[in-house]
Amino acid sequence: MRPDSQSAALARLAGLLADDTRAAFCLALFDGRAWTAGELARHAGVARSTASEHLDRLVAGGLLAERREGRHRYMELADAGVAELLEDLMAHLAPGQERPRTFRAVATADALARARTCYDHLAGRLGVAVTDAMAGKGLLDQDSGFALTGAGADWLSALGIDVANLRKRKRPVARVCLDWTERRPHLAGGAGAQICSRFHANGWVRRIGDGRALLVTPTGQVALRELLGIEGAAL
Repeated sequence: MRPDSQSAALARLAGLLADDTRAAFCLALFDGRAWTAGELARHAGVARSTASEHLDRLVAGGLLAERREGRHRYMELADAGVAELLEDLMAHLAPGQERPRTFRAVATADALARARTCYDHLAGRLGVAVTDAMAGKGLLDQDSGFALTGAGADWLSALGIDVANLRKRKRPVARVCLDWTERRPHLAGGAGAQICSRFHANGWVRRIGDGRALLVTPTGQVALRELLGIEGAAL
């Protein structure tokens, strides 16, 4: 691709997110689930016809993927790379630009800062605490980015995660993701996704309502203490 073609392509990509409605759709889908077009329209407060126009542009631009089941049109982020792009962009936002003004908004912001999903991995204070504890126990090598150590591979295997299968995939096993609330890195990549999935499957975390915020369950608090030495006060 010629330099001028690259600049045009970059401008088109930036233009896709340079709209409040399309940005709202992408952030809603950041929870890793598929939403119907109607749900996204209600979330953004726009008409179904308006939502369809915006969704068509996002699909054509490669940011969203569409699948149909019967009469329903489901939308989701195209892949983990799109989620990583969004998280990186959010990390560049100055903290505290828009402070919540209602009790509900404050409670939601606090819950998201405490523990949430970042597409398919753990984020917030929980994600950072898990990452720090793994590094402290020698499960993650932080010399240049993140790399899973031999002890880390054994630890994941003990959790029931197929590490050999992770290494066969195109997605990095471990990747640094800058947490936009903590302003510190948390673990992403295949390992981060599988840890999050295992936490859900074991009932160590559960969603709060229908958003991205997570609650660490009593069983999860015990598991975090026994597996990583993380006490509830650290969250």
